[in-house]
Amino acid sequence: MIANTAIIHANVELGENVVIEDYCIIGTLFNGYLDEKTIIGNHAIIRSHTVIYAGNTIGNHFQTGNKANIRELNTIGDNVSIGTLSVIEHHVKIASGVRIHSQAFIPEYSILEEDVWLGPNVVVTNARFPKHPNVKNELCGARIKRNAKIGANVTLLPGITVGQNSLVGAGSVVTKDVPSNMIVAGNPAKIIREIDY
Repeated sequence: MIANTAIIHANVELGENVVIEDYCIIGTLFNGYLDEKTIIGNHAIIRSHTVIYAGNTIGNHFQTGNKANIRELNTIGDNVSIGTLSVIEHHVKIASGVRIHSQAFIPEYSILEEDVWLGPNVVVTNARFPKHPNVKNELCGARIKRNAKIGANVTLLPGITVGQNSLVGAGSVVTKDVPSNMIVAGNPAKIIREIDY
């Protein structure tokens, strides 16, 4: 079902049983790219006022909350959920099974591996020196490894790796890589203990 107020550009390929609610814009073209396809798999639910730019490849059972914004040239796997008011910038890789809660910010060149979980208001950063003349060539997003969980209101600094199965406590500021199978928390985040389950 596609709402009659939704705008679906000609470059969009939709799978079967896709729901697109009111006032969504899917396949928005952008400067310098005039023929990038947007591919959305089967059984997607795209909630009202969501904007998805051209050049995204999105798997099956994808869903968004209201007003999600997904920029161009991303790869998104199966069974991914992106919450209300979350922003996914361009050149992001999101593997299958990822859950991104409301109002998260994921900048360009970030990688979220399988089954990652991000709580609400998580902010990932990618610019070490934001006003530097060469900043655009040195952007480096976080890599969040398989099954890692990032609590609400966490900030990850540029280039951080969060290890497999790790847990970052709510409100933490992560300034260094997090080893696999660890719980970290605080500002700056420090190792609390190993996960033993």
